[in-house]
Amino acid sequence: MADKSSFVDTTVHLDVKDYYGKTLQKTSDVQSNVCVAPVGPIPKLVLQAMKKVHPDVTDRYYGCGLAVPECLEGCSILDLGCGSGRDCYILSQLVGEAGHVTGIDMTEDQLEVARKHVDFHMKEFGYKKPNVTFVQGFIEALPEAGLEKNSFDIIISNCVVNLSPDKKQVLTEAYNVLKDGGELFFSDMYSSGRQTEEIKNNKVLWGEGFGGALWYKDLLQLAEEVGFRPPRLVKANVITVNNNEMRAILGDFKFVSATYRLFKVPKGSLKPCKVIYNGNITGAEDSLHFDCQYTFKTNQVTEVDGELAAILMQSRYAQAFTSQPSEDSCESCVLKPKAISGDPFELAAQLQKQSAGLATGGCCSTQSATCFE
Repeated sequence: MADKSSFVDTTVHLDVKDYYGKTLQKTSDVQSNVCVAPVGPIPKLVLQAMKKVHPDVTDRYYGCGLAVPECLEGCSILDLGCGSGRDCYILSQLVGEAGHVTGIDMTEDQLEVARKHVDFHMKEFGYKKPNVTFVQGFIEALPEAGLEKNSFDIIISNCVVNLSPDKKQVLTEAYNVLKDGGELFFSDMYSSGRQTEEIKNNKVLWGEGFGGALWYKDLLQLAEEVGFRPPRLVKANVITVNNNEMRAILGDFKFVSATYRLFKVPKGSLKPCKVIYNGNITGAEDSLHFDCQYTFKTNQVTEVDGELAAILMQSRYAQAFTSQPSEDSCESCVLKPKAISGDPFELAAQLQKQSAGLATGGCCSTQSATCFE
């Protein structure tokens, strides 16, 4: 287990704390479109929750997506690198007063903003007592921050893993504090290849997320090594760089923000099977967009691969699905999903074509709340 003291004085952590605590003061200070990449509309439930978040919290938001999965009522959620707490306050409403959200961040300046508005939000949400807690600590050393093993249903993270110098340790810590069947649902930045030393050693590029962005294939390898089921790609967006000096250093590297979901489900092979979505998840009564390959329509039989079958039957989603024996349904009645590449760059290009011509807006903009990532 990593010791907290090994992270306190590292150059990377000190530089990141300074960048997010002092250099960046508002969303528009970010040198890319990472916070304003256009995509589809936010689910109505999430949009309503976003509108209730205090402007001071939203103004200090630096995420590259909206890390909000479904089926959240009553859940215990951890936000890795919560910053000013925007996502925590969104999730606070979605888990309900019986659920709980914990945000952890190493930057005191950001946490000060988050803590300052706890009472405001609880009053706004109509809660008798807070269901949100903010703690200072490192995402590579969760036990040292008082977070116990097997204690969270869901972990989210929004454009923070790329800021860590030890991604495998972050995934290991997340895996350990998740309950069996738990999920790591996170948005992050990814590169088209492994970064050069020049890029990695540039303080501004690291602070902006480019220097520490993983090659997406390395994420797949790290997740397997830690023990997660293979990552499920949900969405992806092209990231463009606004700063000419940065573009010159980055050269031919390309970047996307991508959302993946990783599940802590026991290893073992399950055969492909047929499932029926019951439509009992709040906000997804008609259909459930699970990842870039599977969107489940209520009461429709869908054929799923063995990995997804294991996830659906052994996670919190088990309450929303029933398995369908193969012999009980005719092949013509079964929805078979299209084969979609797991490459986030290919997916981002596809989605960009689909959204061409649509009105754009940023999910971290105080002017607009009409995008989902």
